[in-house]
Amino acid sequence: MTLMASMGFLMVAVFMYLIMSKRMSAMVALMLVPVVFMLSLGFAPQLGKWAFDGVKQVAPTGIMICFAILFFGVMIDAGLFDPLIKKILQMVHGDPVKVAVGTAVLAAIVSLDGDGSTTYMVTCSAMLAVHRRVGLNPLILPAIAVMQNSVMNIIPWGGPTGRVLASLGLEASEVFVPLIPCMVVGSLWVCFLAYRWGMQERKRLGILTLDNTAHAELAALAEDPEVEKLKRPNMFWANLTLTTILMAALIYGALPLAILFMIGTGLALLINYRTLKEQQERIVANGANAMPVVSMVFAAGIFMGVMSGSKMVDAMAKALIAAIPPELGPHMAFISALLSLPGTFFLTNDAYYFGVLPVLAKAGATYGVSAAEMGRAALIGQGAHLLSPLVPSTYLLVGLNKVEFGDLQKFALLPAIGISLFWLLTSVVLGNISL
Repeated sequence: MTLMASMGFLMVAVFMYLIMSKRMSAMVALMLVPVVFMLSLGFAPQLGKWAFDGVKQVAPTGIMICFAILFFGVMIDAGLFDPLIKKILQMVHGDPVKVAVGTAVLAAIVSLDGDGSTTYMVTCSAMLAVHRRVGLNPLILPAIAVMQNSVMNIIPWGGPTGRVLASLGLEASEVFVPLIPCMVVGSLWVCFLAYRWGMQERKRLGILTLDNTAHAELAALAEDPEVEKLKRPNMFWANLTLTTILMAALIYGALPLAILFMIGTGLALLINYRTLKEQQERIVANGANAMPVVSMVFAAGIFMGVMSGSKMVDAMAKALIAAIPPELGPHMAFISALLSLPGTFFLTNDAYYFGVLPVLAKAGATYGVSAAEMGRAALIGQGAHLLSPLVPSTYLLVGLNKVEFGDLQKFALLPAIGISLFWLLTSVVLGNISL
């Protein structure tokens, strides 16, 4: 193994150790670890250029994530999804099956903003009182929420896909669009599980009749006076039309995603919040959700730029290729898809996508496997990732529902692994990941 390969693996190991032991945040480690290694190797003169090249490469991804989070944040503030939430509350009544399936549908829609914490807060605020009133198993609500969020989390602005795009220098159309059928299949799987759990609870509890007073109590629990001030019910159809057009343009690739969401955010703010003060308040409020992800992407640009510019990742790939039996080389994408399940569970997304994936992708390229295919394969493991103890937002979920993390894992881990297996099967059938 060459010196550069050895130092590359050591750099990745140091990065993983620092973030997993919580000695550094991922953003700080992504920026500082490569700087220290390059200085120690005598590459100080080239460091600035390599780092800036990497930042420029990930800039479109960072911009896209920023404005996507702002757009969906504004839509949630304006109440675009409120009629659906109210309709779900009206339809579920006291039937455990309807309550469970309604929870799955609601979680899928709220997850469109790409932020797990928001999904859990909105879903639990709307449905927790219903679940408790009907008497459902307290693990059903968090299990449905975490699995549905796992499915929707692979949207480009959700985090994992953004990391893949930044890590491999790809466009969302190459990675995300081919995975849309997988998201549909995964969401249907979660709805099916919700139906099954609901049927089990119906046999145990029967169907509870909720009177109008009970519905009013539940609705009151789901409302916050401060949040209600931001609602724009008279703009519902305008917001729905704008969101529909934006999603259609995204799928068809009418414009780069970053530009689409920049235009969409501008229109969303103009339609719903006319004064400069209101617009600035919404930008500040929703920008708090965007900044951690966006700053991570730009920090990753330094890490990847240094690894690429120094040819470190090339040396690491050659070492990895030498260790892989030649007959397995053409199956790198399928192997990587299987590896992503334990990989993203036992490692953080940052460690896996910024540390492991580039090396796997470089090795796959030697056997003719495209970076886009490797990127899609790397996302397969996301079905169970959110049940990892390394995911902070899941602790918020168990806290909101007053359940134990270990109990949630026992209840939901195998069904969540099923999401990844269905994704892999769908990708293979559609030819997006080759065997």
